Amino acid sequence: MTTTTPRLTLSNIVKTFPGVQAVKNVSLEAYSHEILALVGENGAGKSTLMNIINGIVQPDSGTIMLDGQPVIIDSPRRAQALGITMIHQELALLPELTVGQNMFLGREPHRAGWIDWKRLYQQAQQALDRLGIAISARAKVADLSIAERQLVEIARALSYQARLIALDEPTSSLTERETEILFRLVRQLRAEGVALIYISHRLDEIFALADRIAVMRDGELVSVGSTNEFTAQRLVQLMVGRSLQATEPTLVAQRGEPLIRAVNLHAGKEVRGVSFTLHRGEIVGMAGLVGAGRTNVARLLFGADRLDQGELWFEGQPVRLRSPRDAIKLGIGFVTEDRKMQGLFLKQSVRNNAATGLIERLSRLGFIEFRTLNKHIAELINQLRVRTPSLQQQVRNLSGGNQQKVIIARWLALKPKLLILDEPTRGVDVGAKAEIHALIRELANQGMAILMISSELPEILAVSDRIIVMREGRITAEFSRREASQDRIMQAAVGQG
Repeated sequence: MTTTTPRLTLSNIVKTFPGVQAVKNVSLEAYSHEILALVGENGAGKSTLMNIINGIVQPDSGTIMLDGQPVIIDSPRRAQALGITMIHQELALLPELTVGQNMFLGREPHRAGWIDWKRLYQQAQQALDRLGIAISARAKVADLSIAERQLVEIARALSYQARLIALDEPTSSLTERETEILFRLVRQLRAEGVALIYISHRLDEIFALADRIAVMRDGELVSVGSTNEFTAQRLVQLMVGRSLQATEPTLVAQRGEPLIRAVNLHAGKEVRGVSFTLHRGEIVGMAGLVGAGRTNVARLLFGADRLDQGELWFEGQPVRLRSPRDAIKLGIGFVTEDRKMQGLFLKQSVRNNAATGLIERLSRLGFIEFRTLNKHIAELINQLRVRTPSLQQQVRNLSGGNQQKVIIARWLALKPKLLILDEPTRGVDVGAKAEIHALIRELANQGMAILMISSELPEILAVSDRIIVMREGRITAEFSRREASQDRIMQAAVGQG
């Protein structure tokens, strides 16, 4: 911190949504030449606060000052004009446009009244190259992985030459190498005098990057201080207001009979000769770098993609999955990695989202037994500790972690025999993550087979009974929990095992 005048000053900010007071009298400062970490559980109010300074939502009361001058930020365009930009947790790119078109959408360079496409792509490529991102500015976003799209989001935000940048879970889909690129750039921007607000649930990132830390809980700012004033344990206590010891999973392997067996699966270039078996009561973690083929295997098991070659056996019988409906009838559930694009009906209620698959089962002669339906869903919502004022709340008003719990509730309502979880705690806070881990273990102890895909090696090691590692569409290693380590998994993931 090299200046006494804050780049950003928030004073007594209040914001209320239907049934939820998201931000309660928050006052906070951010300085140039500083990385301010903003931490808290999902639903603590962090994203709402950032949406306010980016003009996405307006506060009910309170004032905002930029470099000592009062400002009104009534739109994202106004925020950008003031030099404020944000990298959102949920991706906001248009898939049918190119990378360059997305980066300069609404501010395309012109020449003689026409869009100067050559200059647009040159500037976009320069921004990508500055980040060390090996992506063509002319590539269509629809052809990129989630991790690549996240990097494009970062490049787009930085192309505005912002004075203040807010980053909301920017590494949630990034590999270790991509994360290192981001960290290098964030530190570079700090040195250039940019003020940065960094939101993350990964405490190791917070302690590696932040100069100061601000902690929110239930819409209130509960603590602010220099990073060296906090420990990881103290941060967690401030964030959740309770001990997590009771929610940490206990590793008790209770492997039963084989449930599903994959034999020599092939699908395009993404899956090449994959074979493995999942047992009842077992948690199998699937590790690997982005693009290794893990999600492709999950989609094959769920009938979302077609096999080119290979066999699937379920409960000792050969099966052919022509669609997800076939998989669901067998008792297979799939929590996808992109909850907003592939998992949720954002304008529908919590109840309707959680009950999607249950409605048909509870229908009698064309009528839905709503009393039974509501009872089932209410029990699941309470069991998963979903923070919502009511079952009628629109799911888009919930935090990312609570949205993820609603999707899990939907599948638990159907009582699956196999539950596939693709990045189940992506963007989820430490408290909710511990609860989801405990839930996964509880489901396995009840006899459910779990296939968990995760890019977080500590999560893979903490939760899994057995670990499968993939690289370039193939299984390169398999470890028992006792045999596995981060080094061994990474060596197998990068082809050095």
